[in-house]
Amino acid sequence: MLFSTMNDKRNVYTFEDYKCSPDPVFSVERECLEPCPAPIVVDNGSFQCRAGWASGVSQLDQPRLVFRSVAARSRGAARSDAHVGNDIPSLEPLRWTFKSAFDRNLVVNFDIQELIFDYVFTHLGISTQSHVDHPVVVTEPPCNPLHCRQMMSELLFECYGVPRVAYGVDSLFSFYHNSVRDGADLPSTGLVLSSGYHCSHVLPVINGRLDAFNCKRVNLGGGEAASYLQRLLQLKYPANQTAITLSRMEELLHQHSYVALDYQHELEKWRSPSFYEREVHRVQLPFSGRAGGVCVSVEEKNERKTQQLRRLQEINSRRREEKLQEDQKRLEMLLSVQELLEDGSLELFHRSLVELNMDSAEELQSYIQKLSMSVEQHRLMKAETAEVEQPAEDVGEMAPDLNQDNDEPGKTTSAIQPLLNKAEYHLFVGTERLRVPEILFQPSLIGEEQMGLMETMQFVLEQYPPELQEALVKNVFLTGGNLQYPGLKERVQRDLLAIRPFQSHFKVSLARRPALDTWFGACEWALTNPAEAQGWISRQDYEENGGEYLKEHCASNIFIPMKLNKTSSATKQTLMGKCLTDTSLPDTTSNDKDNDISLA
Repeated sequence: MLFSTMNDKRNVYTFEDYKCSPDPVFSVERECLEPCPAPIVVDNGSFQCRAGWASGVSQLDQPRLVFRSVAARSRGAARSDAHVGNDIPSLEPLRWTFKSAFDRNLVVNFDIQELIFDYVFTHLGISTQSHVDHPVVVTEPPCNPLHCRQMMSELLFECYGVPRVAYGVDSLFSFYHNSVRDGADLPSTGLVLSSGYHCSHVLPVINGRLDAFNCKRVNLGGGEAASYLQRLLQLKYPANQTAITLSRMEELLHQHSYVALDYQHELEKWRSPSFYEREVHRVQLPFSGRAGGVCVSVEEKNERKTQQLRRLQEINSRRREEKLQEDQKRLEMLLSVQELLEDGSLELFHRSLVELNMDSAEELQSYIQKLSMSVEQHRLMKAETAEVEQPAEDVGEMAPDLNQDNDEPGKTTSAIQPLLNKAEYHLFVGTERLRVPEILFQPSLIGEEQMGLMETMQFVLEQYPPELQEALVKNVFLTGGNLQYPGLKERVQRDLLAIRPFQSHFKVSLARRPALDTWFGACEWALTNPAEAQGWISRQDYEENGGEYLKEHCASNIFIPMKLNKTSSATKQTLMGKCLTDTSLPDTTSNDKDNDISLA
């Protein structure tokens, strides 16, 4: 989607600089309470969080809450002073205070995650104190570590008292949603390509279940693309670095970038002046009230010049004073060395000459004479300056440059910058439109030593026999907020044709709403799976099996329990006997007891 302010002749655009408005506090509708409490679905993304009810509300175009997954809290501020999501009106002024719950795509900061859950439950209208009576569906990344799930379950069960929790992989919920919409009979087999804000994944799904052993991750996403675009434009326009903010780069990335079908061939097209003029996007910078060519009166010019000369006089006077003090100290030290020669301390005198890097007494005498003349000149100049004010033309080294640059035409200076009207300048976004999304396929463009998305797909396919490869490529599914570039589906089809054998058949499909289908898929799953169905973790399951416990379903991760190696009783007795017969240990009763306790 392009801006509505586009000029067809020059492709001129403007920044929207979208500012968030606070979310209202919704009231809980009756269908969310009767006949049983409706589940709350939270698509917990590292860029945006989407939350709403799994009820009739799911038929709307989007969830109730969509906000950035950050909290703004300055150091030392109280927890109640934190601003979350859309409570932050403008991102850039407070970006330095942002705190995220994520490290790449993993939730690690659960203090911030608790603030996000508080925001969700409060704005959805849940008013019960210290507990939430609704089941909760939460998305998690592929192959989520057990510790991260354990902390999330502990937060939901212990802090909020939810009755049930279900976890599912975000991209698999989107895959599930689009399969149901297409009328496919689950389970299905396919290859899911997803890309979010920090990471991209290639996920093989076989007979409706994720093959976690062959999942692969690429540490590139929309965040790296926006940072790359910011670096490119800041290098291109060094005078406008403050105007090239990360929020604006995300806007350019989402609305102006595209994926080239053939990257090198497309770059060659941009060499043509006519192609460049037709395809370049001119993004107008915001208007600056400091217009160029402002008329300044003669009196104001003279006043500015007088102030500048006065500052230069003070600077030069301070420098002369510092130089005088340094020369006096140096002269006193050299005179003390000369006294050693006069006193007959030849050994100490020659040692001092070596330290001063001098060869003879004549060289020392020459330095003393020069320093004496310099000190005397500085003293005379200081005395004259104290009696009579120094003229403007004798103000040191910097004043003549200043006067010449102001008076003589054709000369420029770096000390005085002209006032520029930024409204007259544009950011010409040309090859950057295709160079930035290309990092998904060529991470080496930004110095990353990783495989691209298609190379990773080829590596995953090679782990399976040919007949299973055919089944996987017949259902290649693209989802995620970072896969919405125009031309991306065609690029994947072209590269897949190149890596597949001759006369191989494949099909590539794109999610209808790559950024929202995860939430809709989780809603459909929650509506079709009641409390007693497989996939829900109850409070009793949590207490009996631990926080890392997971009940699998069609869109979940694979649960691999943590195995702790327990020492058998026979092994304990063998170790105990070895310890007791070890001659290196003192034969005392206390140590034997300590050994028994430690081995028990």
